[in-house]
Amino acid sequence: MTTVALSAPKARRRLRLPTRGEWRQNLTGYLFFAPWLLGLMLFNVYPIGAAVYYSFTEYSVLQAPRWIGLGNYHEMFFVDELFWKAIYNTFYYAAFSVPLSLSIAIFLAALLNYRVPGLSFFRTTFFLPSIVPVVAASVVWAWILHPEYGLINDLLARVGLPGPPWLTSELWSKPAFILMSLWDIGPTTIILLAGLQDIPEHLYEAAEIDGANLFQRFRHVTLPLLTPTIFFNLVIGLIGAFQLFAQVYIISDGGPLWSTLFYVYYLYRQGFQYFNMGYASALALVLFVIILIFTIVLMISSRRWVYYEGAQPR
Repeated sequence: MTTVALSAPKARRRLRLPTRGEWRQNLTGYLFFAPWLLGLMLFNVYPIGAAVYYSFTEYSVLQAPRWIGLGNYHEMFFVDELFWKAIYNTFYYAAFSVPLSLSIAIFLAALLNYRVPGLSFFRTTFFLPSIVPVVAASVVWAWILHPEYGLINDLLARVGLPGPPWLTSELWSKPAFILMSLWDIGPTTIILLAGLQDIPEHLYEAAEIDGANLFQRFRHVTLPLLTPTIFFNLVIGLIGAFQLFAQVYIISDGGPLWSTLFYVYYLYRQGFQYFNMGYASALALVLFVIILIFTIVLMISSRRWVYYEGAQPR
């Protein structure tokens, strides 16, 4: 006959109430924490919740919201042609501006990584355009891209080439905004430069000893170890591309023929020009979902092409 020894139940631990000094210390911490929590609730949580509610209503600001269910979304996907025009324009801009800006930023960062005389001057020069106010930069670019008096077309005319009509043409208006996006690659270049400087020098020395030339060292050493920084800039650049607004508002007003009607500018027109706040809220939620989907896809795909030190992509 076998016997099973039953272990005695462990004694329950008694809960210790905080002392008066601990209560006072915790209260001090909560008081310091309260302004941030209040700001989070008022400026983040409440606006998001209100936008979700208003997206299911007909709301003109001047009158109380009226519940219409999925009416805004039905109009958006099945009735509103400008919605799809804005989607196409935004995707077109993001598909070209983000890879182009990132590629040029990688090239500039690689150049700025070499120790040459006046390096600090060149680094500052490439970063300066990004601190210019967007309004001033947009006005300057409107003059640079002017079809008759613009700087770019004037330079093309000097070498005997016809200048494109840029912002006055449905064909060239989006490439004009893609060209303008290169103005603000300074922060991306600086971040990539920091990533380049974090690559150990002994890896380049080992590759050079093995007979790798400059291109092979860049292909097999620099790019793999720079992929975490590239991934970060890719996500941030994509989010920024989907939120293009100020340049369109100042320069083109969505024209010509709605060729520069980008998504956020269309959202602004619905909400603050036509006072369709319910419809604008629905547009904002759809934009949030689009950006979320792209971010998740990038996060999942990063497992295959982003290399972290000491790990291999899956």
